[in-house]
Amino acid sequence: MKLSQQSQSVIESAIRKAISKFTCGCEQTIVTDIHIQPNQNSGELIIFDDEDDELINVSIDEWSAYENDDFYENAERILRPILCRMKENGEFDNLTILKPYSFVLVDEERETVAELLLMDDDTLLVNDELLKGLDEELDTFLKELLEK
Repeated sequence: MKLSQQSQSVIESAIRKAISKFTCGCEQTIVTDIHIQPNQNSGELIIFDDEDDELINVSIDEWSAYENDDFYENAERILRPILCRMKENGEFDNLTILKPYSFVLVDEERETVAELLLMDDDTLLVNDELLKGLDEELDTFLKELLEK
């Protein structure tokens, strides 16, 4: 599934509007997860908090036209870079949410599909990209260690 630049901008804008509710300058809020729920049938993207309060609801036309079974894998592949780019741009720096908290991809039953982004000063979320080649590196290290 490939999304148009316009749809990606709609998603990014929706995330901005959803998190804007946590930039009030008031006391810090305890939210452990911000749930992102794409819907393949309706094309909706719903973002809600721990209390199931809807923060934003937008429509992504390409999602309702997608008919393959790997919808959530593709949604994860699209959402993760958007969130990472927003984090790198500092868009989550001034939120009144106590860390750690996560952006989580959920399905229609609101079951967790994937953790998209963990916001924590001390923890790094390990993903496939980070682990590429790790097996070979460990095998080489162990071989060299045993030979000495």
